[in-house]
Amino acid sequence: MLYRENGQFKTSYGADQQIFPIAQDRVAMLMLLALAVIVVPGLASEYLLRAILIPFLILSLAALGLNILVGYCGQISLGTGGFMAVGAYAAFNFLARVDGMPVIAAILLGGLCATVVGVLFGIPSLRIRGLYLAVATLAAQFFCDWAFLRIKWLTNDSPSGSVGVSGLSVLGLPVETPVQKYLFCLGFVLVFGLIAKNLVRGHIGRSWMAMRDMDVAAAVIGIRPMAAKLSAFAVSSFIVGVAGALWAFVHLGSWEPAAFSIDRSFQLLFMVIIGGLGSIAGAFFGAAFLVVLPIMLDNLPYWFGIPIDTALASHLTTMIFGALIVFFLIVEPHGLARLWQIAKEKLRLWPFPH
Repeated sequence: MLYRENGQFKTSYGADQQIFPIAQDRVAMLMLLALAVIVVPGLASEYLLRAILIPFLILSLAALGLNILVGYCGQISLGTGGFMAVGAYAAFNFLARVDGMPVIAAILLGGLCATVVGVLFGIPSLRIRGLYLAVATLAAQFFCDWAFLRIKWLTNDSPSGSVGVSGLSVLGLPVETPVQKYLFCLGFVLVFGLIAKNLVRGHIGRSWMAMRDMDVAAAVIGIRPMAAKLSAFAVSSFIVGVAGALWAFVHLGSWEPAAFSIDRSFQLLFMVIIGGLGSIAGAFFGAAFLVVLPIMLDNLPYWFGIPIDTALASHLTTMIFGALIVFFLIVEPHGLARLWQIAKEKLRLWPFPH
């Protein structure tokens, strides 16, 4: 009875098209924002911030970018880790080579460099699709791994490709403690989450979904395949590049190309599948699932006093991930976001049968 929009009338087109048309959703979102901005920084421990919340925010942002390409536009990509690496190393070069470069500007410029690379490797999507496109984007992953290992200029002449940053500050304010890093990442996630939500609700998002559902019919009704597909690659790569720069600058501090290996690409793809294809909320559900579950599985033997080798626990985590992906593909292809939507629909009709 509490989750019901009875009596909530819309008197304008803008009110009818707002992101959260139901008042209860708006209240819940405001409470969630207050929890994230005010309560968590004051109560969360350093371990919770470093090991769970900061990785969750950054990987949510990367999964959000990938979901725009895979979930909304239907273009399979296995080069997400490479695009993250482009954003990280490009931001590092801007910060290291340009005196007085602000950190936020360097991160955004790193995202723009990832956009250029993403559009370049997205050009094959105009002629190929499916597994062939997956192979083409996989080439981007291997090319980026090779470039950052072999081209010394990209890593500021580092012989191993390992680089690092320290002493980050924004507008004179340091970004060093876990709370400061958490709030810094949260700001990026909120801004890009709002931008992505409005993009997919507008004509650009509708053109992406038309290409995903039936590209031939979309072209017949006047949607240009080149503009739709390449714009999806551009937006996706930009967000992923920004996430890569945040992962390197904020979470790692120092990194090497192995930090953005193909395992990272598959991890992000698993997040999108489990969280929900074509859903903004699905990126956050999938990131929360894949960040929290390994920690739970690693600590589960100790909680119940079961002696399990660390390597065995790691293998069990991988096996459970694979089983869950198969489960969601068969039982609920739209993932956790769809289950959440079904729960909300049932709550709107409760306690009446349906």
